[in-house]
Amino acid sequence: MKKVFYLFFGLTVLFVRPTYAQKTTDIGSILDSIQLSNPTLKMYDAEVRSLDEAAKGAKSWMAPELSSGFFMTPYAPRYWKSMNGQPGMGQYTIAAQQIIPNPKRLNADYKYMSSMSSVEKEKKGYTLNQLYADAKKNYYEWIIIKKQLLILDDNEKLLNYMIQSAEIRYKNGLEKINAYYKAKAALANVQSMRIMLENEIKQRKYNINTLMYRDKTVDFDIDTSYIIKDYQSIVFDTTLFITNRSDIKAIEKEMYVNILKQETERTRLLPEFGFRFENAYGWARQPMQFTAMAMVRLPMARWSAKMNKANIESLKWKNESLTQQKKMILNESTGMAYGMRTDILNKNKQIKLYEEKILPALRRNYQTYQLSYEQNTEELFELFDAWETLNMTQLEYLKQLQELLIMQVELERILQIK
Repeated sequence: MKKVFYLFFGLTVLFVRPTYAQKTTDIGSILDSIQLSNPTLKMYDAEVRSLDEAAKGAKSWMAPELSSGFFMTPYAPRYWKSMNGQPGMGQYTIAAQQIIPNPKRLNADYKYMSSMSSVEKEKKGYTLNQLYADAKKNYYEWIIIKKQLLILDDNEKLLNYMIQSAEIRYKNGLEKINAYYKAKAALANVQSMRIMLENEIKQRKYNINTLMYRDKTVDFDIDTSYIIKDYQSIVFDTTLFITNRSDIKAIEKEMYVNILKQETERTRLLPEFGFRFENAYGWARQPMQFTAMAMVRLPMARWSAKMNKANIESLKWKNESLTQQKKMILNESTGMAYGMRTDILNKNKQIKLYEEKILPALRRNYQTYQLSYEQNTEELFELFDAWETLNMTQLEYLKQLQELLIMQVELERILQIK
């Protein structure tokens, strides 16, 4: 009984472990993992937090200033003493000074610094969109490779059939040897292609693991289902891109930040007030004295306002540059989207021709030659030629399908669709 139990346990471990290692993952899970774990995105989160924390100190006042020392004290100590009924000379003073910042400047600084993180948030969205596109590209290429491997499996079976059949017929004097060697070479090419495609799968797996920020050797499989989407009903106007695209939103946020920065520069031209108080301790019959003074900074003076005015003008032209950059991106994205949609439509038509007419006809052609070959009415050369044509067309079909899926990924990247 124990032997049966151990045998059952061993078989369970043997079959369950590979199943666990080859966990199937769909594209949605991969994208969610990228959003959660990719360090590039966490870098933006840290930068946003850094800017938000810095904004908390935007309303701080300047530090108070304290001073202490001798005031109008002669170098010669003999004058410090009272003489001939006259008080001595010199005083020891303690002073405090505080500049009171203009409330409008503090509020302007706070609005400006609080808005800076909004640009980084939109840059994060743009980067996330690029990471999504990279992941989907690798994912769909992996799907096509798996389909190519299935074709190679069929090819290997068919070529083995041809080779074995040709060997039997050659022994019986019913077959020429030239097509036999072509089939042998084709079988070796299939095996070579299999090695290449299996390596390509490993590369895609490493890329996706890297994007998900996990051990590059984690083994998993993918769901080979995919959807060809229809974008014919979408109107590619500027509103769509302004609403969806994070890079355009980042430009708009940066322009708004520059406007707030201009306001801070203007508020720096406003006067600021302060006060100074000194307490003087006299000696040698001198009375205690004090000084109380109000102060005002006048930064709007012509010779002191040049830098602020220059910054305001500079930010104005910076926003003009960003406006043109926004127009450039909108113009290019709109043109690319329309062009990509046309390419997708044409590629769809090509693929339907392959699926509905070209491949079915070539499969029937091959089946006809195979039946004739089995009935000894056709030679291996004709059968091999029919297989070669079918095989090349199947691979070309998968190439066209891959191009269609990559076009779809590119259009989704342009539109920033997950």
